[in-house]
Amino acid sequence: MRSKLAIVVAALAVSLLAPKVYGDIKIAFVDLQRALNETEDGRRAKNQLKKLFDKRQTSLDKAQEGMKVLKEQLERDSKVLARDALAKRAEEYQKKFIELQTTYVEYQRELAEKEAELTKNIFQRMEGILRRMGTTEGYAVILDRNEGGVVWGRTDLDLTDRLIQEYNSQAGGGGGGGKAPAKAPAKAQKTKRRPDPARHRE
Repeated sequence: MRSKLAIVVAALAVSLLAPKVYGDIKIAFVDLQRALNETEDGRRAKNQLKKLFDKRQTSLDKAQEGMKVLKEQLERDSKVLARDALAKRAEEYQKKFIELQTTYVEYQRELAEKEAELTKNIFQRMEGILRRMGTTEGYAVILDRNEGGVVWGRTDLDLTDRLIQEYNSQAGGGGGGGKAPAKAPAKAQKTKRRPDPARHRE
């Protein structure tokens, strides 16, 4: 919050000093996450990511159900098994549980890498479009609403709709421009259910 407030204060200071020092400075902002979600390429990337997520989630659900069965068996056998045999079974169960947690982490990493792969070129094209807007229309800076700490801005300074329209109008043509770092909206991962130690603990 402090960093965002500092950005706002700095922006206000620039706006007050600009007429005296820099003359007219044009600043705009864009919501890259919304642009990603509303472009045709972005929707396709999102669908591909969801398919992978659903596949991995099904695998995790199946593994968790198997762990639940093993736990129930272990609890029943604890009344009849000898101590050594019970300790061995408990060790095997714990090993499987650790394997399940490792698999979960691997799936998370896989999803993040796939998301970066699917969105990298999209963001590069968007950057090219925004660079042309900035150059031809004289913007000093165009901020990402999600990354730049933009709390509020006049609607006429929001270039998101224009970015979406221009991107889609290219219909897969080269968006030009330089390289932009791959973004990670990454919300899909957050919905993944992590193995719950409390459900499987002895």
